[in-house]
Amino acid sequence: MNIFFNKEVLLVKFPILFPLTYIFVLYTFPSFETHLIFITILLLAETHFGATWPFFLNKVNYSYIKEKKINLIYIPILLTIFCIIGFFYFKNLFLLIFFAANVYHVTRQSFGIMNLYTNDPIEKKNYSNLIYLFNFIFFVIAFFRFYMPLINENHLIILNIFVILTLAFTFIIQLRKFGFSENFLTLVTGILIFYPVCFVQNPVHAIIMGVTMHYSQYLFLTTKVIRQRSEIDENNKNNNYLMRFLFIIIFYSIVMSVLSIFGKNDSDFLKNLIFIPITGQMLHFYLDSQLWKFSEKHNRENILKFIQ
Repeated sequence: MNIFFNKEVLLVKFPILFPLTYIFVLYTFPSFETHLIFITILLLAETHFGATWPFFLNKVNYSYIKEKKINLIYIPILLTIFCIIGFFYFKNLFLLIFFAANVYHVTRQSFGIMNLYTNDPIEKKNYSNLIYLFNFIFFVIAFFRFYMPLINENHLIILNIFVILTLAFTFIIQLRKFGFSENFLTLVTGILIFYPVCFVQNPVHAIIMGVTMHYSQYLFLTTKVIRQRSEIDENNKNNNYLMRFLFIIIFYSIVMSVLSIFGKNDSDFLKNLIFIPITGQMLHFYLDSQLWKFSEKHNRENILKFIQ
């Protein structure tokens, strides 16, 4: 079967259709920019954030949560307090920290997916270094475009020519070393996720456009784990476990997406409600770093074995 018709390739290893669709709609129908942002947040972003909660607060984790109270109860509480204080008392710095945490989280997932599918240790090391390197470069570019705007529109053509040539050279070198494969596609995905920081005008698109690939990966893998857990759990065979999981993430997405859109409201009260989805996102960044840590035996037995 052609690899581009493989569901795992299209949704995990190389879900390039999502950012391409986003780009097409954004630049073909610019008047629908707000609608595009809202629909993407609703269907992909917040569903992916919401998936953390039924994934975390699952009976397979109860004993693990009790065992790891500091990591899985106390630190999330402190993180929630930090987000509330940060949003209201040092907002600009807090949003920079939020973006840095976002980039780090997405990069770690890109590394994890590459690590999951790539067996050759030399190939794995090369791809890991490149994913971390380019994501760091794109973070720096984003910082100097949107937070400390030293890079303006006059620099974008030169910037993009340089970045595209660098990417092309990098990909050619990797193809010559290891050949074309699904592993190469995971590398391309991991590198391109934050490339939009080089050309979009609205920083929201820098966070959402390429990261649609990250959302797709996460939703596919968490759904796969939940489905396979339910298949081996006699108590859940007749309880439509997967449907409950989907209901929770859809409900969460609707609530958080509406709160996110309030960020554009004229009312200060409604506008500030965006701190709720932002806090949920920060908790997602942290909790996922614990749930997908495969150095932990519990996670290997309850997550890793279902996605290998």
